[in-house]
Amino acid sequence: MKLLLDTPLLLWAASAPDKMPKAARELIDDTQNELYFSPTSLWEISIKNSLGRPDFQVDVRGLLDNGYNELPITSEYAVFLPTLPPLHKDPFDRILIAQATVEGFTLSTADTVVADYLGSIRKV
Repeated sequence: MKLLLDTPLLLWAASAPDKMPKAARELIDDTQNELYFSPTSLWEISIKNSLGRPDFQVDVRGLLDNGYNELPITSEYAVFLPTLPPLHKDPFDRILIAQATVEGFTLSTADTVVADYLGSIRKV
């Protein structure tokens, strides 16, 4: 399965694996799964880190070097965004949902609001 990891899962994987839900750890450790991250998550981390958010204090370079595949952002995701219902206003999460949906990936998330979207979203 191709898994797109949301930002909190990336943060936990990089700096606080003990905070990661057991279901998320099992998905990440399963060698059958292909793990992906979005540049959207790195932007979110960099922006919130620069604003001093303590929960976003992580070395972004370390995230790039973790061996996950990068899912580049394309215009197709921007075109898809208006079709999403307004369940969630966070622009970072909405891009992740669009990426996973357009590409046919499963978005792995710990966010209950994100998990309310239809499609291939897996709450962990």
